Amino acid sequence: MGAAVALAALAGLTGCERGSSAGGAAPSATGPAGCPAALAGAEAAVRRAERTDTAWNGPTDGPRAVPGKSLVYVAQTMTNPGVAGTVRGVREAVKAIGWHVRVIDGQGTPAGIQAAFGQAVALRPSGIVIGGFDPRLTSQQMARARADRIPLIGWHALDSPGPSGEPPLFTNITTRVGDVARISADWIIAHSRGHAGAVLFTDASIPFARNKSELIKKELAGCSGVRLLAEENIPISDTSGRTPQEISALLARLGDEWTHSVAINDVYFADAAPALRAARREGAGPPYNIGAGDGDPSAFQRINSEQFQAATVPEPLSQQGWQIIDEFNRAFSDRPPSGYVAPVHIATSANSTGATAWDPPGYRAAYRSIWGK
Repeated sequence: MGAAVALAALAGLTGCERGSSAGGAAPSATGPAGCPAALAGAEAAVRRAERTDTAWNGPTDGPRAVPGKSLVYVAQTMTNPGVAGTVRGVREAVKAIGWHVRVIDGQGTPAGIQAAFGQAVALRPSGIVIGGFDPRLTSQQMARARADRIPLIGWHALDSPGPSGEPPLFTNITTRVGDVARISADWIIAHSRGHAGAVLFTDASIPFARNKSELIKKELAGCSGVRLLAEENIPISDTSGRTPQEISALLARLGDEWTHSVAINDVYFADAAPALRAARREGAGPPYNIGAGDGDPSAFQRINSEQFQAATVPEPLSQQGWQIIDEFNRAFSDRPPSGYVAPVHIATSANSTGATAWDPPGYRAAYRSIWGK
């Protein structure tokens, strides 16, 4: 959902006169938009992404439920809100389809994940979920699962959605990083009406995060009225220790030039809030912050209470849990994966209605219909 730059300049100027529906009061434009065509495209993309009433656009046909299956979900760590959210969806879906699932927590360490994966293989389940970790870090366990012909499905196991030959995954479930990056940048362009001073928070030690931040910068650069004032490289593991000090330094250096922020994960804004509050910034005022991350419950709470985060690009975690079960059912039926990738969504205080997760409509009924349940 990148900005459609071919729209007419007149449409872009019309867009400058409209308010954005994004969370937080939009800053006042200081003149004609710096990028009329890019602004028009960004506004259109944001309007689509903010909708909550869209019809189910995923699979509506597939194999009937295969009976009597058992799964193991190997979780990177159950303290990861994204992993925990998909686990809830998986548990709900296995109950609907009539299967069983066991969750084994890898505790967030390589040794713990390897041990959990080894335990999963030893249970000889019908299938194993690789929940939130790179399967290439568990090569021995992957080889054992392959030898035992156990189908493997990943959630955020690889950068891209879809099947993988090496490592061997029937499919990997995630939104497209390019879509998430573009819509995050588009939100800034639209919310600022083409006039913003932006700061980007990233973790350059993670290739996936570094790629996401490069794509965000590329989309922001498509609007000449948006300036990237700073790029802060803070490892996610160090956010609690480093982010408050970096925020204070940015406020001192940039002052009111800093109107918007985007981070590769919502966690940066959890740690930014105390520093912004200490600087007597208003929770609903600038800098207006958007997280290009999973959309964890704490992010929704900050957004809904207008406390130093205006928007997030959340994953539909429960839906992805149901999709995991549907993809296994296709694997057990010797059918190809569905190929479905959830579209990006933007959650703000205006459209989340107090929710703490993005739960799109229609998928439960669709999957039950496919399974004959």
